[in-house]
Amino acid sequence: MDNLDKAALYAGVLRDLEAVLAGIADDVTAMATCACLLHERLPYASWAGFYRVVAPELLRVGPYQGPLGCLEISFGRGVCGTAARLRATQLVDDVDRFPGHIACDAAARSEIVVPIFDGGGELIAVLDVDSHQPAAFDEEDQAGLERIAGALRAYLASGRAALR
Repeated sequence: MDNLDKAALYAGVLRDLEAVLAGIADDVTAMATCACLLHERLPYASWAGFYRVVAPELLRVGPYQGPLGCLEISFGRGVCGTAARLRATQLVDDVDRFPGHIACDAAARSEIVVPIFDGGGELIAVLDVDSHQPAAFDEEDQAGLERIAGALRAYLASGRAALR
């Protein structure tokens, strides 16, 4: 998939999120819808979903699509925990080379994790997308997923405003 196709794909996901969530005031519904759209639309995604911050330094699996996910992840552990601890996107071409990688899905080969913040800048979740292909994600995926994360932040912060 080339970068023009990816840009169109992510623009379509944003457009559809906005349309589907219009009038809905539910964070879990927003995350579930986003996970579904990403899993269905990204041909190389084997898992798409969220890990929510449920306690200090602790993530718990939230809405997702794909094989069974890890139930809890401590901040700093694995790709998701590292994204949470550093509050920064983690783009990993080869999960086996990532220090402390957690193999929730033994077939996963690459991963991207994007932090999700609320309107006050507090980390509330991470968006995790895995692939059975090595180096499946690139800077275009990062830009697209970070736009989606920003749109979710705006949605959560504004009392369910438009996602654009």
